[in-house]
Amino acid sequence: MKIADTPSQIRENEQRNVAFARARPNYGRLISWIVVLCVAANVGWLVATNPNFEWSVVGQWFSEASVLKGLQVTLGLTLVSMIAGTLLGLLLAVARLANNRLLSGLAGLYIWFFRGTPLLVQLIFWYNMSTLFPVVTLGLPFGGPVLASWNTNDLITPLTAAIAGLALNEAAYMAEIIRAGLQSVENGQVETTQAFGMSRARALRRIIIPQAMRSIIPPTGNQLISMIKATSLVSVIAMGDLLYSVQSIYNRTFEVIPMLMVAVIWYLLVTSVLNVGQSAIERYYSRGVRRAVAKRPAAAIAPRPLLHKEDL
Repeated sequence: MKIADTPSQIRENEQRNVAFARARPNYGRLISWIVVLCVAANVGWLVATNPNFEWSVVGQWFSEASVLKGLQVTLGLTLVSMIAGTLLGLLLAVARLANNRLLSGLAGLYIWFFRGTPLLVQLIFWYNMSTLFPVVTLGLPFGGPVLASWNTNDLITPLTAAIAGLALNEAAYMAEIIRAGLQSVENGQVETTQAFGMSRARALRRIIIPQAMRSIIPPTGNQLISMIKATSLVSVIAMGDLLYSVQSIYNRTFEVIPMLMVAVIWYLLVTSVLNVGQSAIERYYSRGVRRAVAKRPAAAIAPRPLLHKEDL
């Protein structure tokens, strides 16, 4: 009769099998790596040696003053529009989850409109707002007395049109991202905050939003990268961003391809830096999950604890 292996023998056998699997060469993976590296090297060689890219022109204009000024405008637009869009998106997400049907309906209508129309069309509408409303007035509705009035062209400049278009459009997407993150928090956490008598605003600020950040950060990082690229659309309303600056140069020099490569390289550099920052923030908010995974054998048996009074 065969005697059953002890737990220590079972662990030794598992470790031996894992070590054997790692030591055994995987020829399929090795061949796929060789093929991919050969293709990448060939593509890199073709791009580097193709005279039509005019890499000398790229190096000449890469750090030119007008290009760097356009880059600053792109980064500034991204920062302001993303902050405004996120704050407005948070308000819309909370309104969507509210028990008040009027608030929820108005937030849903906003999201439906701005997600259903192209960003380029929205930017053009904002830029041409004076065609619809030549004068912006502040007064009583339905033809009542006017308290103050402004010329629309003085208010809606290319800068304000770009910020309004980008921020309002981004708010619709951020609202759905934040709403999904808030809904990912366990109901037990919400019920516990209610049991302790916390107000909804305090529960959101202290408990729900910090836990939801782990689900909100990755798609928000994607939206930020998309915002960097979406700023190129403001060139159609004569806003001097990176793409507009590059276009102004190649309209004079007719060096279209190398100037577009200047813009492409700058966009890639900026998005690469943002990817690194996004990864760092994701690691920060997922540190509790990593600790739980490291202690999985003990934690897998016990249920996840709810809030304790001292945590509030």
